[in-house]
Amino acid sequence: MKIGFDAKRLFNNFTGLGNYSRFVVNALLDHVPGNEYLLYTPKQRNHAEINAITNRKEVSVITPPSLYKFFGAGSLWRTWGIAKEPSISGIDLFHGLSNELPVDLPLGIRKVVTVHDLIFLRFPMFYNPVDVRIYKAKVKAACMSADRVVAISRQTADDVIGFLGVSDAKIDVVYQGCHPQFKTKKSSEEIEAVKRKYRLPNQYILNVGTIERRKNVILAVQALGLLPPASRIPLVIMGRETPYKKSVIAAAKQAGTLESILFLHDASFPDFPAIYQGAQLFVYPSLFEGFGIPLVEALESGIPAITSKGSCFTEAAGPESIYVDPGDIEDMALHMNRLLSDSGLRQRMIISGKKFVEKFSPSTIASQLMSVYSAGR
Repeated sequence: MKIGFDAKRLFNNFTGLGNYSRFVVNALLDHVPGNEYLLYTPKQRNHAEINAITNRKEVSVITPPSLYKFFGAGSLWRTWGIAKEPSISGIDLFHGLSNELPVDLPLGIRKVVTVHDLIFLRFPMFYNPVDVRIYKAKVKAACMSADRVVAISRQTADDVIGFLGVSDAKIDVVYQGCHPQFKTKKSSEEIEAVKRKYRLPNQYILNVGTIERRKNVILAVQALGLLPPASRIPLVIMGRETPYKKSVIAAAKQAGTLESILFLHDASFPDFPAIYQGAQLFVYPSLFEGFGIPLVEALESGIPAITSKGSCFTEAAGPESIYVDPGDIEDMALHMNRLLSDSGLRQRMIISGKKFVEKFSPSTIASQLMSVYSAGR
């Protein structure tokens, strides 16, 4: 099979959507021999993770003609120009990896789109109204024109049905895996070196994600103030800074926990496994996610997790993680204290979590995607 991908994120993003795109292509390359892959991108980028993909003999990279590049119209090409590329006529299937598909792909080419989340429709107050309209128009057009829609969780599938009116029969739930670097067990020396690099304490609770209202890290900040002084350890909040950080700091001052909060905004992604593995506990009290990949990263790293009830969180964190109401400070504090003081419980959760995340392996996901690609052929 010859498969084309909208690879803009693969080449130019090094967080969620980019990691997902590279994970998918790598999984197929490693576990499904015999296919050819064409990566369509407005702009290439030289990076070790990208080069590891593009250097494979099964992979070709397609970029805009010189006229598009001259006028800086890569986005226009991505939407309207890909369908006119000579290479398109030879592909069997085109997969939009991030909520979009090119317009007017030729008849006979099967179309698949991955939808990651519709948070902009569920919580429009967190977004610019113009952006909400644009995002909705793009994802709805992609879902309607696609032969199959891949949702990264059952929660996202339900949202695609509820918000966009797409038939459930057209949707396949295929989970996403985390970056393979999280499978590598770091030595105690490597963990200590990373702690020194970022001035992390010997013991800490970890939270990962953009510091924004929806991620609800304030719950953990407030719960930390209810922990007995003997069991309280610092909370490391790792993620991109936004104006919402001011609210987190204000909440920490009110809870008397400001001196126990450390913000980490500039950590290098290759250092993430050591930062995770150096933590005693992972907390993720988000209000809503499309999937919640940091939970998979934590379980893969051997760290027990507390997260929120509802949304997709049981899909990402499994049956043995702890779930709390995202507005219940006392319950969060109770379970934080329980996990920090009960080593037996921690160990049981670590073992269960490692077993649970086996379902997100590259081989499993590659097989599931090939089933989607072949459906109805």
